[in-house]
Amino acid sequence: MPIESAIATPRLLVGSDYIYRVAHDLSQRRGAGGPVGASARLGVIGSCNVDLIVRCRHLARPGETVLGDDVVRLPGGKGANQASALARLGADVSLLCCVGDDENGEWLLRGLRESGVHDDLVRRSSRPTGTAFITVDDAGENEIVVSPGANADLDLVDVDFGRFDVVLAQLEVAESIVALAARRSRTFILNVAPARPVGPETLAHCAVVIANEVEAESLELSGIERCVVTMGERGAAHYCFGREVARCVAPRVEPVDTVGAGDVFCAAYALQFALGASPREALRFSVVAGSLATLASGAQGALPTQDEVIAWLARVP
Repeated sequence: MPIESAIATPRLLVGSDYIYRVAHDLSQRRGAGGPVGASARLGVIGSCNVDLIVRCRHLARPGETVLGDDVVRLPGGKGANQASALARLGADVSLLCCVGDDENGEWLLRGLRESGVHDDLVRRSSRPTGTAFITVDDAGENEIVVSPGANADLDLVDVDFGRFDVVLAQLEVAESIVALAARRSRTFILNVAPARPVGPETLAHCAVVIANEVEAESLELSGIERCVVTMGERGAAHYCFGREVARCVAPRVEPVDTVGAGDVFCAAYALQFALGASPREALRFSVVAGSLATLASGAQGALPTQDEVIAWLARVP
């Protein structure tokens, strides 16, 4: 279903109080001339990559060669994806990343600025800008190999993390960077993707840990105060020390590409957490945002706006 058909103005007085409250907050902020979520300042730490995407009939099995379509270059990297998604949702967001001093790096930074992401904390490196090699099949499933490049040179020792209400990070940068940010941030949310070991000290500093089902298998949920587990088309669940406290199913959509769905979910959840939403409220908003992100190709191809998410919330129970 095209996004355009999903964003007709809903009757917002019908449905949950949450839909009405978010819509009211949206109109009030716009009337005041400010962006949605302007009361919260978010920082995103993570990778910034060029995504090279090839579509094919089916994903290659080990040892198999398959023919695909023409290569498409798109902006990507979990850090850049999540920062761009936050900006699209109306948040005041800065990206803390490292790109190469090359054409790809300039291209990525230009796109970030155009999307509304602050880039004053972006570092530069003599190494090539990170690159992700992605294959997507006809069902929208994908396989990804990442060459980190300049991402490995990220250094945030001199950053004042106190300027952010919430800091969101992933594991496509060095573990030492994540640990530093976790210690020095006022509120730290960690998306444990890709799956890598995380020290107990870092986890102890997390306000929220976000994982998919595979990543969650390596976590001891009973020792984590807030853990959100995403389950693809089945939605997501919120756990408090291993006990489920909220669950939301995903709306039915016809996915084109699932590459960026998880990053959009994380961004939406971080924004809702920063704004004080309850676990169920945050899940509902984030599950819908993640679903809408599957409706176009590329990790940043269908980043939803606050309006689009609210319109869908008005249509689902």
